[in-house]
Amino acid sequence: MPTPRDQLAGRMRLPRHRRRLIMRLVMAGLALLVLLQVATIAVLTVVDRQRRRRHPPAHFPHHELPAIAERDNAFEVFTYGRDLYDAMLAAIDSAQDTIYIETYIWKDDAAGAAFKEHLIRKAAEGVQVYAIFDVFGNLVVSRAFKAFPPAIHTLKYRGIRRPRHLLNFRRYALDHRKLLIVDGAVAFIGGYNIGSLYATEWRDTHLRVAGPAAANLAQAFVDFWNRYGPMTDLIKRRYARSYDAGMLVRSNDAMRLAFPIRDTYLTGIDAADARIRLTSAYFIPDHVVLDALTAAAHRGVDVQVLVPWTSNHIVADWASHAYFTQCLRAGIRIFGYQNAMIHAKTATIDGQVTTIGTANIDRLSSVGNFEINVVIQSPALANQMERIFEADKANAFELSLEHWQARPWLVKASERIIKPLRFVL
Repeated sequence: MPTPRDQLAGRMRLPRHRRRLIMRLVMAGLALLVLLQVATIAVLTVVDRQRRRRHPPAHFPHHELPAIAERDNAFEVFTYGRDLYDAMLAAIDSAQDTIYIETYIWKDDAAGAAFKEHLIRKAAEGVQVYAIFDVFGNLVVSRAFKAFPPAIHTLKYRGIRRPRHLLNFRRYALDHRKLLIVDGAVAFIGGYNIGSLYATEWRDTHLRVAGPAAANLAQAFVDFWNRYGPMTDLIKRRYARSYDAGMLVRSNDAMRLAFPIRDTYLTGIDAADARIRLTSAYFIPDHVVLDALTAAAHRGVDVQVLVPWTSNHIVADWASHAYFTQCLRAGIRIFGYQNAMIHAKTATIDGQVTTIGTANIDRLSSVGNFEINVVIQSPALANQMERIFEADKANAFELSLEHWQARPWLVKASERIIKPLRFVL
């Protein structure tokens, strides 16, 4: 005999035909959303192509800044690609023992060829040269350019190597890191990929580290190589690991589900008392990061966020725009960078702490790709970074809530259609 609970459950259970109808409506709604997203992306892509044809040559302020001495290390910030590449090539030419280079994109143009030529020359001299680049990031690069002589140890990273790997979402992670370490004593880290476009037309930020702290970045490279490279070509060289609160290395490892960079951002935002200066090429925060920034603004912290107004990924732009209303209402100031693509991934907290690296404020960087950042406790470096931020603002406009809310309804609707894609951007 059925119990009263069973009788109640039976009365509440929908008839089978109604359940099927509801399921069909849900599936139809999802299909409609996907169609709208595809159509919106198609329109945005056409608009973006037309915009690029009419876009004038990039121009933006950039400054040469002196190196900063902190204990036994020296830190130098680069904001112009050509200056950075000259410094990196000079470091490669000075190598006596090892060169480790890792990049997401390595273009087969004049800048990319220069790096390849210098590395081949040093390998011929007997320097141990190890190079890592991401396969997906270089799909459009010619196969001939991606071929290196045997003297250069090469790791073409790809997570999916077998059909069964398609079922493991950790395997979809890309190697988005950008590193150069020479002799374990000089290291470069930041947002710059390798290519002529980035040398003169993109505004990015890279850091040169000279001194004992560079060994921690060298070991981060070795760890990645030995974990994901060929077992027959392990790097035997080890660098002494050290914990230095003055410069911490934070590495995201998708295969191990380790994502400390996001936690580092949250820790800094939560600890901020006076000001936060945040630059991100793709600003698509998850709700926890967004809530932390909002809470900081509510307690009186001066939160300023600098983003490219038109980046190289128009869909990411529109996904980012969906967050601006909440930010502006909370008192977070938004600045749209103009006249060039700003690709930097940096932040300073209270003029004391700086982070520079490869991680954007988006899902792919936070809990997706392989990324690497440094966190440096140095008022002098933070002061330089804040000066750079102010210079960048001179090439940007501040978005007001009144102006933002007055945008056309079609734009608002398109942003809402694109917004669900934030989970894969």
